[in-house]
Amino acid sequence: MEEKSVTPTSLVFAVNGNRFELSKPDPSTTLLHFLRSQTPFKSVKLGCAEGGCGACVVLISKYDPVLDKVEDFTASSCLTLLCSIHGCSITTSEGIGNSKDGFHPIHERFAGFHASQCGFCTPGMCVSLFGTLVNAEKTNGPEPPPGFSKVSAAEAEKAIAGNLCRCTGYRPIADACKSFAADVDMEDLGFNSFWRKGDSKDLKLSKLPQYDSNQKNSKFPMFLKEIKHDNVFLASEKHTWHSPTSLKELQSLLKLNHAIGTQIKLLVSNTGMGYYKDNEGYDKYIDLRGISELSTIKKDQTGLEIGAAVAISKAVEALKEARRSDVLSEFVMILDKIADHMNKVASGFIRNTASVGGNLVMAQKNHFPSDIATILLAVDTMVHIMTGIQFEWITLEEFLERAPLSFDSVLLSIKIPSLALTKSKSSEQISRFLFETYRASPRPLGNALAYLNAAFLVEVSPCKDSGGTIIDNCRLSFGAYGIKHAIRAKNVEEILAGKPLTVSILYEAVKLLTTTIVPEDGTSKDAYRSSLAAAFLFQFFSPLIDSSAKITHGHLNGHTCVPSMRDFELKENHKQVHLDKIPTLLSSGKQVIEAGSEYHPVGAPIVKSGAALQASEPFWIHPNVTVIAGETVYVDDIPSPTNCLYGAYIYSEKPLARIRSIKLRPELQLDGVRDIISIKDIPNGGENIGSKSIFGSEPLFAENIARCVGDRLALVVADTQKLADMAANSAIVDYDIENIESPILSVEEAVERSSFFEVPPFLSPKHVGDISKGMAEADHRILSAKMKLGSQYYFYLETQTALAVPDEDNCIVVYSSSQCPEFAHSTVARCLGIPENNVRIITRRVGGGYGGKAMKAVSTAVSCAVAAHKLSRPVRIYLNRKTDMIMAGGRHPMKIIYSIGFKNDGKITALELQILVDAGIYVDVSAIMPRNIIGALKKYDWGALSFDIKVCRTNRPSRSAMRGPGEVQGSFIAEAVIENVAASLLMDVDLVRSINLHTHKSLQSFYEGASGEPHEYTLPSVWHKLAVSANFEQRVELVKEFNKINTWKKRGISRVPAVYQLTLRPTPGKVSIFSDGSVIVEVGGIELGQGLWTKVKQMAAFALSAIQCDGTRDLVDKVRVVQSDTVSLIQGGFTAGSTTSESSCEAVRLSCNILVERLRPLKEKLQNEMGSIKWESLILQAYMQAVNLSASAFYVPNNDSTSYLNYGAAVSEVEIDLLTGETRFLQTDIVYDCGQSLNPAVDLGQIEGAFVQGLGFFMLEEYETNGDGLVLADGTWNYKIPTLDTIPQQFNVQIINSGHHQHRVLSSKASGEPPLLLAASIHCATRAAVKESRKQVNSWNKRNSNDETDSTFELEVPATMPVVKELSGLDIVQRYLEWKIGNK
Repeated sequence: MEEKSVTPTSLVFAVNGNRFELSKPDPSTTLLHFLRSQTPFKSVKLGCAEGGCGACVVLISKYDPVLDKVEDFTASSCLTLLCSIHGCSITTSEGIGNSKDGFHPIHERFAGFHASQCGFCTPGMCVSLFGTLVNAEKTNGPEPPPGFSKVSAAEAEKAIAGNLCRCTGYRPIADACKSFAADVDMEDLGFNSFWRKGDSKDLKLSKLPQYDSNQKNSKFPMFLKEIKHDNVFLASEKHTWHSPTSLKELQSLLKLNHAIGTQIKLLVSNTGMGYYKDNEGYDKYIDLRGISELSTIKKDQTGLEIGAAVAISKAVEALKEARRSDVLSEFVMILDKIADHMNKVASGFIRNTASVGGNLVMAQKNHFPSDIATILLAVDTMVHIMTGIQFEWITLEEFLERAPLSFDSVLLSIKIPSLALTKSKSSEQISRFLFETYRASPRPLGNALAYLNAAFLVEVSPCKDSGGTIIDNCRLSFGAYGIKHAIRAKNVEEILAGKPLTVSILYEAVKLLTTTIVPEDGTSKDAYRSSLAAAFLFQFFSPLIDSSAKITHGHLNGHTCVPSMRDFELKENHKQVHLDKIPTLLSSGKQVIEAGSEYHPVGAPIVKSGAALQASEPFWIHPNVTVIAGETVYVDDIPSPTNCLYGAYIYSEKPLARIRSIKLRPELQLDGVRDIISIKDIPNGGENIGSKSIFGSEPLFAENIARCVGDRLALVVADTQKLADMAANSAIVDYDIENIESPILSVEEAVERSSFFEVPPFLSPKHVGDISKGMAEADHRILSAKMKLGSQYYFYLETQTALAVPDEDNCIVVYSSSQCPEFAHSTVARCLGIPENNVRIITRRVGGGYGGKAMKAVSTAVSCAVAAHKLSRPVRIYLNRKTDMIMAGGRHPMKIIYSIGFKNDGKITALELQILVDAGIYVDVSAIMPRNIIGALKKYDWGALSFDIKVCRTNRPSRSAMRGPGEVQGSFIAEAVIENVAASLLMDVDLVRSINLHTHKSLQSFYEGASGEPHEYTLPSVWHKLAVSANFEQRVELVKEFNKINTWKKRGISRVPAVYQLTLRPTPGKVSIFSDGSVIVEVGGIELGQGLWTKVKQMAAFALSAIQCDGTRDLVDKVRVVQSDTVSLIQGGFTAGSTTSESSCEAVRLSCNILVERLRPLKEKLQNEMGSIKWESLILQAYMQAVNLSASAFYVPNNDSTSYLNYGAAVSEVEIDLLTGETRFLQTDIVYDCGQSLNPAVDLGQIEGAFVQGLGFFMLEEYETNGDGLVLADGTWNYKIPTLDTIPQQFNVQIINSGHHQHRVLSSKASGEPPLLLAASIHCATRAAVKESRKQVNSWNKRNSNDETDSTFELEVPATMPVVKELSGLDIVQRYLEWKIGNK
């Protein structure tokens, strides 16, 4: 096949119905890049470039001319190559619905259920749900009632199981999705803007934005049906794309490639790029999807054959198709279980495109930890391979053990053989096959690699003599645990085969297995992974041993299991498919709010502000849904100006080293790389400053010496972001460590070398009481107890980004995603050496911040400005996820040593602390940490409190503020101390907590100046309300009962309080009224998703309504809040600390008061003349009479209103699995004091979102580094934030209205950060469950059954699955079996 003789075809496709035809597309271009750079459809976002977040999801529609039908499936556009969509129609969120053509009910319901905060992830969520609804309507299910879809509530929830959200906590998103399901319980749907409490089901349904299941917004374009897919050949200047339709064509291409030695890439969907990043370019791309042998599925009596190019989701459908058979044979049940396991691989939008063959080839060539390889290995799968013109069938086992496939070898198909071919010849007719698959991973529904996966196929028959079970034959496969590929444990198979199953035999098998499944050196959690193998084997076989074991509905002691032989006597045509092991989500919750009407519309739960357009039938106000639809503009959505360049950082990979030189590979120097910006490019008169705070500054670029991993060395500037990233990744840095002292990489080393940051006196917290006296009064003391707390990454969906545009007169405009534009403004000016009036920073909104877009965002803006200033061209940066994670720093890790004195009754008399905080290399805002730590820790009455907190300077990336910085750690330290006291006294921990809660008198001594009046101390009433609303005491007893009767599952329950000290800061505001009566508001605060703009709109409407003319009650519709502009509104400060919304509201109220005073004389005059006056008429008259209708104010809180305390409490209940360490979050109940909430809907979202982010810190998120400080968790593959399947299944929140607080802004209180502290309740509940498991394990060893010191163990943070399992005992299976053997 000669390439030169083939005429290149054009690439034709549609996006939202618009035709695109490209003559020379670059085959390496992704669909996401094309959509964002070449179309106006910017709702698709770049969140990870790994297929792991869902921000870029689109719907792909493809026409099948043979069947004359359109196939619709969701996909990650960040991995989908543009050339692969020839003839396809692409639908983005804007294509589902938009402001011009009308919004889709999905958008309107997301808005009405308050299911969006920062909004960055929301369009991807909407498309994921849309794809599920579209495909549900194609099924043969019963027609749903009007307004509903055929989708079930469980399916609707799972539609977004692979999408990440860092803001909301997922509960309202799940409700929005479930509202489309015909089987939804309307009472179960949470708080929304559509209906009032008490409305009937019919009334509720009538108020929902109506969904018409027969109308699909995106019609498949007719012109695409005529596109031919045969022999597609696309060519750019350097690369070609081929789509062969036969094996012969493929052989010709491979043969030609062998002759000329070009770089080729064989692909089906390119999803592998999400794991194995392509750093090298390819000359030729060969798309295998058009070859029928690779794309067909065949089933006959010999088995099921699946083409290698078949998508995983299609394979799942084929495997489950057999379920519809009248006769459910053992083979059918095995296929069904394989399908269920495959449904836990990746996420839906990846399974829709990723191929079965591609997964296996990655496992064979690259040692990818594949689930599919493991489960297929257990069923003796065969694979069909083509090498050159030779074809062969070999076993999957042989395939995995071979050398990596050569360039001319192609996997064609796999075949799962029928059980008739597998059955042992010696077995009797009565034998049966048992099959089960297992995986332990951080996320139950998938979208996470497994710590270990396994699959067991066992042939068993009854033993005539003993009545037990004989194992005739077995295949035990294990994978994903730190070896090259999945393997069979043949030595274990051998000792089991042919033997009757007994406890002793199983014990021997388990012991042998733990020496067989041994991860390679360097594998993380190696002992845990080995322990899982024993757990899975035990879980499979134990039900077959003890005929007296209670087995009900396929469960033994709370564990899913295979049936015993007695239960396995299956009658023909009545065989039962196993229970689906994928957890049915159906998360739910109750929300109780107290909306105020005194300051209408302030206090109303109106939908979060997103734009000016409205949807239909609201409760309080028409929901604004442009955020949901994806039409809102973030920094990276701003179209690139002409001649725009793109930047990427070269950062240090050494913690302390001299930089001799930085070089790029020669080919990159000539191909679109324009410059390398470094310290030498700082203009004369400028400073090498990347960010600054009142505590100090940090350099923009390293000055000769890099001082930490991630230190900025230079900025590569290139024609495209892709090229800039490639150049930065391949940069060659020459390091020199000669004559340089060793780096400080731990807080202990910092202490040894006296490397500390100074804490200003005004931020140094005060000791309370006499520590010596308190210790002397104690009946008991715990001395020098130790604990450690790790870090946490922000994981905003939008990474650090900025765009700098040179302007006239030596000025520069920078668009920055920043929480503190004012800081960026002054830093840019200092770095460039220009006056501040030559700099303008614009921030419209931020796609998630959590503190990470405060100081850390400044250097990104400054870097762009320096490059743009030097090159006189616009320059933009959008950090890739890996770079962002390496440089971010995140939450402060710390080491704590404490001594505690306490009475016999649990009353604490003294607490003494030594805390070492790892601040990293630059001070950032780390000086606030001592005050914040102690502020939250003081929530209990410690009697006397003394502390020594050192802020350590280490050669690690500088840490910065992260949601509740210091407070989260301080509050948790307090809980750890309380837990230790209770354990030492063998007292109930909740009683110890209650005994040590503050009285108002003790509160005054601990929180001097912030304690407020006695009636404002609401924690005691919150504590009591929570006990009642959560049925705490009854549930404590139920947990005890559960733990008595369950061996392998244990539950824990815990109630935890939070006291949070908040501080208001000076904040500007500006209000202007146009001649038509519409209002523009500017504030210093930045909209991060926390609803600041919404509250500000409400406040402006309330304050202006004081003019008391007709029409002012609906003023909120006329108010628009606009972007932050440091030239228009100065002294904006920073958006942090949870109080910026209320400070901004107060600044706006003051501005409005000025306007009202200016308008009042005119209004009174017109009223006297006309009797009444409309708002619009009043404003028009004011314009004509030259009344100044623009006013600004600068709110400066006085001493009485600067600081106050916030209170909340939570009860959480969890269940741990002793075999895997998995923790299920069963229920969380929160009672939270918001004062008089400015907007209960917004505050509810903040409470839920903060709590779930805290859950991530305490239970899931491991921000690990190597010894040099280089982040190992550098993407979605290895850093796991909470997902829909890892939030509390029942999530109840009550916001109480605690009355008037005269020194608060309209009596309101903040909600952004304090609720995060309450997530410690999950960790404490897990500790309680672990305590029960340890007590049980000790009871199996009689000598240790009275070991009282066992209860004083430390549960690490985060309490991940390996941590929980290790504390329960990695050898728990062996100890249990030994106990069973000893008791016989």
